[in-house]
Amino acid sequence: MALHTWLAFFVACWVISLSPGAGAIASMSCGLQYGFWRGYWNALGLQIGLAVQIAIVAAGVGALLATSAMAFSLIKWFGVAYLVFLAIQQWRAIPGEMHADAPRPVGRPLTLVARGFLVNVSNPKAIVFMLAVLPQFIDPAAPLLAQYLILGVTMICVDLIVMAGYTGLASRVLRALRSPRQQRLMNRTFAGLFVGAAALLATVRRAAA
Repeated sequence: MALHTWLAFFVACWVISLSPGAGAIASMSCGLQYGFWRGYWNALGLQIGLAVQIAIVAAGVGALLATSAMAFSLIKWFGVAYLVFLAIQQWRAIPGEMHADAPRPVGRPLTLVARGFLVNVSNPKAIVFMLAVLPQFIDPAAPLLAQYLILGVTMICVDLIVMAGYTGLASRVLRALRSPRQQRLMNRTFAGLFVGAAALLATVRRAAA
């Protein structure tokens, strides 16, 4: 892969990752609830989901999902339902009196990894998007596996950094929350954001063949 091609893709990865979406909302929600180090397990789950999406595109299955109305709809509505489920969880989260030195709730790492994985892997729009974008940086005359590995590792590394920023930002906000009222307001704000992400995903339509 030519250096200028990789640099162009590297810049594109930052633009894509920094764009607000369900992954960013999930990262901030986990940072708010669990703090940075525990909440960052969610970001690792997001990357596993991203790796699966890249593998799907590289294997050619992404083209099938892009052209199959049933497969596209099944994944889309699962994603919508899961985001609504996260919204309900966030809305019902019980606030407690917070102090600067009080311990944060402890989330189970595997649960947070699974949460991030499901947020990313249940987004068919991302698969269709990568199906349109990734081939533009691929040289069909060169070995494809090595190129997809380079692109995949680049995208995942950039997204890990960006999600760390979102998680850390929300984690710092948590320290400023003192009263149950403030915590309840933040929980309901993130619940609304999850519902908004679900609504946007529900409007996604498969491109006409």
